[in-house]
Amino acid sequence: MDTVITRFFRYAAVETQSSEDSGCFPSTPGQRALAELLVGELRELGVNDAEYDEQSGCVYAHIPANDGGAQPLTLGFISHLDTSPESSGKDVKPRLVPGYDGGEVVLNEEKGIVLSPEVFPEMKAYKGQTLIVTDGTTLLGADDKAGVAEIMTMAERLLAPDAPPHGRIAIAFTPDEEIGGGISHFDLDRFGADCAYTVDGGALGELEYECFNAASAKVHLKGVSIHTGEAKGKMINASRAAVEFDNLLPGNERPELTEGYEGFFHLESIEGSVEGCELEYLIRDHDRERFEEKKALMRAAAEKICGRFGEGCCQVEIKDTYYNMKEKIYPENMYLIDCAKRCMEGLGIAPRIQPIRGGTDGAQLSYRGLPCPNLCAGGHNFHGIYEYCCVESMEKIVELLVKIAKEIRR
Repeated sequence: MDTVITRFFRYAAVETQSSEDSGCFPSTPGQRALAELLVGELRELGVNDAEYDEQSGCVYAHIPANDGGAQPLTLGFISHLDTSPESSGKDVKPRLVPGYDGGEVVLNEEKGIVLSPEVFPEMKAYKGQTLIVTDGTTLLGADDKAGVAEIMTMAERLLAPDAPPHGRIAIAFTPDEEIGGGISHFDLDRFGADCAYTVDGGALGELEYECFNAASAKVHLKGVSIHTGEAKGKMINASRAAVEFDNLLPGNERPELTEGYEGFFHLESIEGSVEGCELEYLIRDHDRERFEEKKALMRAAAEKICGRFGEGCCQVEIKDTYYNMKEKIYPENMYLIDCAKRCMEGLGIAPRIQPIRGGTDGAQLSYRGLPCPNLCAGGHNFHGIYEYCCVESMEKIVELLVKIAKEIRR
């Protein structure tokens, strides 16, 4: 029998970074490789209908009920196959730090890369436990391969001869979550669940049914290049206009300056020259009205730049990505939150119900009619080289998934 940790190490070895520039779906071949690996493992466990679906890029599988029809709901569990493109996911080398002493963990001595509780104080809560860390050259992939490993280990336990009574369970592993594109192809009928949880959160105890309203924005600036010796009254410097555009947005509404329910504008990239410049932003806010105000503010900034540098020199394209799933969970589907909270407490886990400062596949699925809040997966510092997770948390989350499968009631 594999443990959740042996599974995680095996999955972490598969390079599954998603890519916004590939033009393929799924966006990278490693995601399909991991999907096919999971299908093979599910079939070995006895899940005969486990299959990789070319159309959706998803793995779908179902565990039959063993409770004699006592639970009429089909409950789903979902995690995503890809890792973030923000940091390398090639040749990931996870390692265990048993009996963590509460101090610094040297990730890479040669490069001087250290995971420090001075920078990440939440590390101190894991003193005496076992951490999984990187070698300081890649992300770890706990987002969301920890969730994948936990769901797979749950599946094995629910298929065992001594499994607790449970209703029908639907499982799915989805592609391209990190770039916001995979879930649009998700086949709800094939998944066949009445409700679901994504297992895509952070520290043990996190339970989330609120997320950002999210949009992406591209700002295109057109300039006029003239030799600097003859530039007066003629040059339009698109790079300078880009700086002025960014300065028109609230300086205190940035990711590094906000928390909780506070929204932000995130300047994700800037590229250009005198002749042309392009900025890419993320726009986020939990409140729908403030979200719309942020988009309006960005359009107003473009108008001001056009007034300053010339008509048509600044254009903004804004695309909504997902909306706050609270609108679809509260109040009619709060039984999902109540059940998860009750199960956590029964296992000695302190529930922490909080808003997600990000998004999950569950946000889009909730708006498509499948209520789908988010459960913890046990990791920290996602999307970078300082990512780590806790072995004991992952083991406890497997227990939590099994308990929810047993106890869920509408």
